[in-house]
Amino acid sequence: MNPPAQAADARHDGFEALRPRLFGIAYRMLGLRADAEDVVQDAWLRWRDTDPASLQSAEAWLVTVVTRLAIDRLRAAKLEREHYVGEWLAEPLVALDEHSPERIAERADELSLALLHVLERLGPEERAAYLLRQAFDYEYAEIAAILGKTEPAIRQSVHRATERVRLERPRFEVSRDMHVQLLQRFVAAASSGDRAAIRALVADNVATIGDGGGKVPSVRGGMHGGERVTNLFWAHYLRLGPRIAWRIADINGAPGLLRFIDGQLESAQQVETDGERIVAIYSVRNPDKLARIAAAP
Repeated sequence: MNPPAQAADARHDGFEALRPRLFGIAYRMLGLRADAEDVVQDAWLRWRDTDPASLQSAEAWLVTVVTRLAIDRLRAAKLEREHYVGEWLAEPLVALDEHSPERIAERADELSLALLHVLERLGPEERAAYLLRQAFDYEYAEIAAILGKTEPAIRQSVHRATERVRLERPRFEVSRDMHVQLLQRFVAAASSGDRAAIRALVADNVATIGDGGGKVPSVRGGMHGGERVTNLFWAHYLRLGPRIAWRIADINGAPGLLRFIDGQLESAQQVETDGERIVAIYSVRNPDKLARIAAAP
């Protein structure tokens, strides 16, 4: 192999080693897999024409490029999302195998639909600062260099964002086994139409947030309260009965539910629990956001 070919292979291998992290940053910024992949591809095209030997740190250079590309794209996306019909939730990532981008992306800190929903309220640069610090553990000085800001400004931005996330999204430490067991009980109750059992599994202040994108019905602003949410799932059973099938799957790094109607994927639901009852359900029903989930009941 001649030297230019060796250099090209080394450049390619270096990029591929960092691709999972770059995809993870871009997805958390944008909430859509295709947009994240486009940003990573744009970064590759720039990397391909760069001499790695001229850089102090390939990772720092690539993370900077991806973050800034994602910020630019998010600014444009925010204008579009102002006209989105109903609630906007991130496209769910369902881990299909150990080596899929979805599985790899979740190896950094969490990427739940609930967290991404809260982050939609942040400005693009504030969101980037929060994610680089809290999800990827970059130092404040590194983030300042990536975003072209002063370190004190970054500290203030991260603090502000962290407080907002803490206030809007309480955290519950629940083991994976406990989470799965609760979902299994919920599936059994929903599948049998046992209204009392469904009600016992949802908290009094449970909330459901649905994203239909104007293409399928969804309650604007979500649905709140144990009785209302119970009646929602009970009504689904009364109307559709055996046409509904459920599958427990990893959705954005945590156990969640895929619901099928007549064998077709109808929704991906990330379910948050305090360990005893369900406290929130984030349900993506927009067909465009479900199209790439290759799963079967």
